[in-house]
Amino acid sequence: MDMGLPKGLERPLATPRHLGPSERERFEAYLSEILRSLGMDLSEEGTRGTPARLLQAWIDSTSGYEPDPKLLATFAHEPMEGENGAAAQVVEGPIAFSALCEHHVLPFFGVAWVAYIPRDRVIGLSKLTRLVRRYSRRFTMQERMGRQVAASLHSMLDARGTAVRLHAFHSCTRMRGVCESESWTSTLAWRGDYESSEGLRREFLALASRG
Repeated sequence: MDMGLPKGLERPLATPRHLGPSERERFEAYLSEILRSLGMDLSEEGTRGTPARLLQAWIDSTSGYEPDPKLLATFAHEPMEGENGAAAQVVEGPIAFSALCEHHVLPFFGVAWVAYIPRDRVIGLSKLTRLVRRYSRRFTMQERMGRQVAASLHSMLDARGTAVRLHAFHSCTRMRGVCESESWTSTLAWRGDYESSEGLRREFLALASRG
């Protein structure tokens, strides 16, 4: 069953995410053991509930694995008179996002710019934010996330082209390893007309550097 998702959005998990009381109790016990072994005193008033809060924080931060029915709606494109098929970009951003790095389960966060060139269908601007958050609220990598947003939007709308720029700060590079305090990571993803047109890419990047 495809849950009514439009073309371009992969099917949700076969089994809906749900933790019953016994599973929560078991997972919280695992987290308690780990946190204690790392030095946390769970007998303090402020830390007694930390294992439960950590588990819930992970659940909340990975809600992108669940379907979002509000992404279903698209609308007929209404070309402006005299447009004559010209490539008119729709650009939205900066869209704030946060995600969990799948390598260290540490957060990375930043902003996204999403653009597309409509063919026959358009999507509400707020849905572009929902699409970014669908793929950011997961265990993921920045490079993959940008490709997923671009590919899904391109397929959902049968767009002439899509483009995504992500600019993010990664906690794993600051809190461990090289402990880099100033580094930001930028990634780009293109589909359709953006791949073949340097002018479109240049126009998008000029718009995506604002804000």
